[in-house]
Amino acid sequence: MREIAPRRFRGQIGLYFDDFEVGDVYEHRPGRTLTDADNIQFSLMTMNYHPLHCDAHFASQTEFGRMLVNSGLTIAMVLGMTVPEVSGQAIANLGFQEIKLTAPVFSGDTIYAESEVLAKRESKSRPGQGVVTVRTRGLKQDGTEFMTFERSALIRSRADAEANPTNY
Repeated sequence: MREIAPRRFRGQIGLYFDDFEVGDVYEHRPGRTLTDADNIQFSLMTMNYHPLHCDAHFASQTEFGRMLVNSGLTIAMVLGMTVPEVSGQAIANLGFQEIKLTAPVFSGDTIYAESEVLAKRESKSRPGQGVVTVRTRGLKQDGTEFMTFERSALIRSRADAEANPTNY
């Protein structure tokens, strides 16, 4: 929250470029418990008809013994969890590197995310903005890491935000 007038405050999403420090770790909350409905709806909406995501009988006959949550959904959820801290002030995502899916996620699992700042540098071509790179981990309720990825985003500075207000 920031004060915009005496005793009047406005919610704020995301950190400014100035706020990031290499080595900082952000634990993103709240977590999200995934359901069969989430999984099937996402899978069918994105036309991913793999039976491991939408056919419980088929999935029961695999090494997993039950349906897997679609990895596209888990990637989207984990990425979304990072927005309030990492990219709420971003101008653009610049790239994702090394997405690794290291453990299955099942309906009923609650997932969490955390991000570590790996690098930051001022933009050479966009004054008042900078590039921040983070490594994000997806974690299940028992602490099992099920995903990692790195991402870089162009993020505005506090001065840029003050010079170019968006009413946020």
